[in-house]
Amino acid sequence: MNTALNTCILVLNCGSSSIKFALFDASRQPLPRSPIWGGKIEGIGGPQATHSETGQPPVGLSLDPANPYHAALEHIERRVLAQPGARHLAAVAHRVVHGGAKYFEPVAVNTQVLADLREYIPLAPLHQPFALEAIEALLERQPHLLQVACFDTAFHHTLPQVEQMLPLPYAAWERGLRRYGFHGLSYAYQALVLPERHGDVARGRTVVAHLGSGASLCAMNDLKSVATTMGFSALDGLMMGTRCGALDPGAVIYLMEIEKLSLQQVAHVLYHESGLLGVSCLSSDPRVLLAHEASDERARAALDLYVRRIVREIGALVAVQGGLDLLAFTAGIGEHNAEIRSRICRQLGFLGLRLDEAANQRHAACISAPDSTVRVAVEPANEEWVAARAAALLVGVAVDAAEGSH
Repeated sequence: MNTALNTCILVLNCGSSSIKFALFDASRQPLPRSPIWGGKIEGIGGPQATHSETGQPPVGLSLDPANPYHAALEHIERRVLAQPGARHLAAVAHRVVHGGAKYFEPVAVNTQVLADLREYIPLAPLHQPFALEAIEALLERQPHLLQVACFDTAFHHTLPQVEQMLPLPYAAWERGLRRYGFHGLSYAYQALVLPERHGDVARGRTVVAHLGSGASLCAMNDLKSVATTMGFSALDGLMMGTRCGALDPGAVIYLMEIEKLSLQQVAHVLYHESGLLGVSCLSSDPRVLLAHEASDERARAALDLYVRRIVREIGALVAVQGGLDLLAFTAGIGEHNAEIRSRICRQLGFLGLRLDEAANQRHAACISAPDSTVRVAVEPANEEWVAARAAALLVGVAVDAAEGSH
């Protein structure tokens, strides 16, 4: 009997104060790209946590103040078991930001893997600890449940060394200071879906723009990462919602030496008080800034800088690749903000890129005009499915091995 029948895979994406979750039906082959159920818990550790599920408004959630994160995980577990289709939970897949220089593929987590991943916390201090806390909590509660770590850095393992190196003393490279790249689960999905929709053009010189609250670009050739804008940390590259993106290191030295900010204060500024929010002094959401730019100089300046940084970085990746065949937008802003896409693409007209504005306004899968020399695509992100698929493959191998031994 195939023990994978009637099973589900839970995907967890854990942040400092939120957990996103999605449940996939692993008994269907191929694995459906849409979950059967999902949602998120927000405000963990704050005065009022909320819980929302697909298609439902948020509701207040009471969590044990002594350990709110574990309480949130227990709540999700209870809700999973209450789902009609969740007859058996085969695995839990976790989005883990950093796999370091050791993990380039999804891996089943045990105590040794968990110990390795803790060593990478200094490389992603605002992201790594929370996924590991969830993994550890589930290991304690259900030690025999398969847990799979899926790494945001893994997709960029194909970067050539010249793209990985930092211009620091060579000993830094030997200690592991290098450009890792992030948003890998998002780019892995694009590498799968873009050729399905756009054929061989996607296998050429492609740039994918992952524009959400965090943002980065990835240059792909033959569907493999060859350059990306995020580097050693998730602060690098594009200007983001609250993160600064690429910044002259001298500015950091100035903040610490002249303005006397502590290391912790500087980190808070760069991660939480910069980007669109910092420049506009209004919001990290482009929709809000677009509504105010006519009367608010700071909102206008923030949007201008945001678009300029994206255009400049796309230009750099085009230069590295020697041209551009396909530009794809994904993630919240990339998928849903036609005005931001239009402003970016207008400044790329020198490449022969032309938008079909009507298609752009309706967020069509292809928004370039027929006479455009560059195809422009809009493709929804689906990081959860990529993680679920990785877990399903590991579950399938385990099932096959067990059946073969009988």
